[in-house]
Amino acid sequence: MITPQEALQRTIEHREVFHDEMLHIVRLIMSGECSPVMMAALITGLRVKKETIGEITAAAQVMREVATKVPVKDTTHLVDIVGTGGDGSHTFNISTCSMFVAAAAGAKVSKHGGRSVSSKSGSADVLESLGVNINLQPEQIARSIEEVGIGFMFAPNHHPAMKNVAPVRKELGIKTIFNILGPLTNPAGAPNILMGVFHPDLVGIQVRALQRLGAEHAMVVYGRDGMDEISLGAATMVGELKDGEIREYELHPEDFGFAMSSNRALRVETPEQSKAMLLGVLDNQAGPALDIVLLNAGAALYAANVVDSVAAGVERAREAVASGAARAKLAELVKASTAA
Repeated sequence: MITPQEALQRTIEHREVFHDEMLHIVRLIMSGECSPVMMAALITGLRVKKETIGEITAAAQVMREVATKVPVKDTTHLVDIVGTGGDGSHTFNISTCSMFVAAAAGAKVSKHGGRSVSSKSGSADVLESLGVNINLQPEQIARSIEEVGIGFMFAPNHHPAMKNVAPVRKELGIKTIFNILGPLTNPAGAPNILMGVFHPDLVGIQVRALQRLGAEHAMVVYGRDGMDEISLGAATMVGELKDGEIREYELHPEDFGFAMSSNRALRVETPEQSKAMLLGVLDNQAGPALDIVLLNAGAALYAANVVDSVAAGVERAREAVASGAARAKLAELVKASTAA
């Protein structure tokens, strides 16, 4: 079997580490058998070479193997709404807000997230500030998904093997393969996903990795203004996997009746500001924050197969906010997570 040194040499020569070899190398990294120096060299080498779809898929398979799973029995309409982060836009928690709207409109959301890495407020940070208990046991999360339609999986609780990698990632301070693996490793096994990515090249790469990993309906999106969400400020590149086929196209906010607007109005400095903006959206306050959430929640409803187009999803999302159902869903999650 390939050694870490041989794999490193392969990356230096810009050659691929093949699937079974990558499985072996990532298992060594996850088990702590790989030294921090070798781990840093390998993940940097892969990054410089540019990770292939095969390498990413193999690494995601290992992460799924060693993850603490959430036992969801019925995965109909189950979707993850997640971003790779690292887009540097410092916006409020759009995907977290979209989760409440999508759940109120008929999707079941198994959201997989963590604390802030590059943003001012990660999904875990803002949910805690809203009163949600983010440290539930896997069975409690599964019950929350079934009963409330939302389950939040705090990434460190589900990927204990990442503790071997965390100090190396932190010290390197660069984007590595692990930035793009998190969204591929939903512990509840959500077959559907709306995933935002931080680089245009990742649209085609991640949607093909999801295809190999057995996803059913996936939308991988990149706003051309740099956002890892469907953007209001520019066209959004989309890679969609549906019925085993991949299509790549663009979405434009004006096609859904939204005014083009810069994401400056969506920026926040603190988790408190993010919380205030999120609550404003759930209270149906008109403006770009509401618009971008309706657009992303609409896409999530389409990815979850609740509706048959993004446009229909946007209308369903609009009803969920206007009726107060989305705000009620937040209260329901707070109650269910703290009663547990």
